[in-house]
Amino acid sequence: MPLYHFHEMQHAALAPMRLMAQTMQTMFTNPWMPFAHTNTGRSLAAGAELFERITRQYPKPPFNLPITEINGHKVAVHEEVVMQLPFCNLLHFARDGAAKTDPKVLLVAPMSGHYATLLRGTVEAMLPDHDIYITDWVNARDVPLSKGDFTFASYVDYLRSFLTFLGPNTHIMAVCQPSVPVLAAVSLMSEDKDPCRPASMVMMGGPIDTRQSPTAVNEFADTHEMSWFESKVVHTVPMSYAGRGRRVYPGFLQLSGFMSMNMDRHMNAHLHYYRHLIKGDGDSAEKHREFYDEYLSVMDLPAEFYLDTIRWVFKEHALPEGTLMIHDRRVDTKAITDVALLTVEGERDDITGAGQTIAAHSLCSSLPDDLRKHHLQPKVGHYGIFNGRRWREEILPHVRDFIRAHGARAEKQRAA
Repeated sequence: MPLYHFHEMQHAALAPMRLMAQTMQTMFTNPWMPFAHTNTGRSLAAGAELFERITRQYPKPPFNLPITEINGHKVAVHEEVVMQLPFCNLLHFARDGAAKTDPKVLLVAPMSGHYATLLRGTVEAMLPDHDIYITDWVNARDVPLSKGDFTFASYVDYLRSFLTFLGPNTHIMAVCQPSVPVLAAVSLMSEDKDPCRPASMVMMGGPIDTRQSPTAVNEFADTHEMSWFESKVVHTVPMSYAGRGRRVYPGFLQLSGFMSMNMDRHMNAHLHYYRHLIKGDGDSAEKHREFYDEYLSVMDLPAEFYLDTIRWVFKEHALPEGTLMIHDRRVDTKAITDVALLTVEGERDDITGAGQTIAAHSLCSSLPDDLRKHHLQPKVGHYGIFNGRRWREEILPHVRDFIRAHGARAEKQRAA
């Protein structure tokens, strides 16, 4: 039986047990039930909730960013889908009463297994000072076969379409995986003298050149043949989804890979969660739920895009080697002469090693020094680059100042 079909069958087979667990959890947390106030009752309720959460399929979470604060005043935020393509929606966070002079930022979320909501903290921190648009990638299992394939070149095409829609003086910010297609798109737009090429590009923890400080992720890709990836991790979407018959890299496989890198940490987190439930520590339990509701919510990737990425980014290093082709056209990063470049790396990043993102500067050799900057954030891992306290307090100020400065520069150049 195909793996994807087996996974769905297993989930369906556990449905009665999940229902029983939900019933037990409800019963033993009901304050009118005397047994709920005993240690045994709390233990049974905690175990039931833990089982239900472990065996659940998690839906796409909401961004849930209804308000932001601008100049000390709270303003409403409205999510608007302003452009729709088969594999991606361009989502705008429209702010009531925001200054029209705030820089327009296209935030490119990674298509790597998690939804764009993984960048909720990134969006939330940037909203007070930026007009934010984000690539909200669609789960490949929900895209009908009639919509065609989605390749690495398609990704680049989508980025160019979004930048054209947003117009001149947009800033583009890539978080992790999209750094390579972003650099490719900006290179092609620069070579074409496209007036909608961005004013600046920010690359955070991106695998521009994975030969630098290779991590376990890089070594895994490098030590397996392409035929292994095609036969072992690419599967067909079952009949129960709109994308039935589409070849994908399933999100549940990507999730298992992520979790296996830090299995002890995840096991301990769930053990602590169980103990928090028994103790009645609601705040700690809720923090666990919030994190894992996001972390365990995954999406499938189109097989063509996934295999292209493995081949061109992790095995052939096509961009730094100068051999990357988009629709039979070679990507020339030297064509970038006026799009400012900021790269950000985390000192403890175990997914994108130090040196992999800063490599973009050597590729963009035609950029003058006053249009480039690099920031290495101490004591931060991969996710800390774009989420958490250090992102908000130490990294964001560099990003904000860089975008403001080069937005003003681009405006002056166009007015001249």
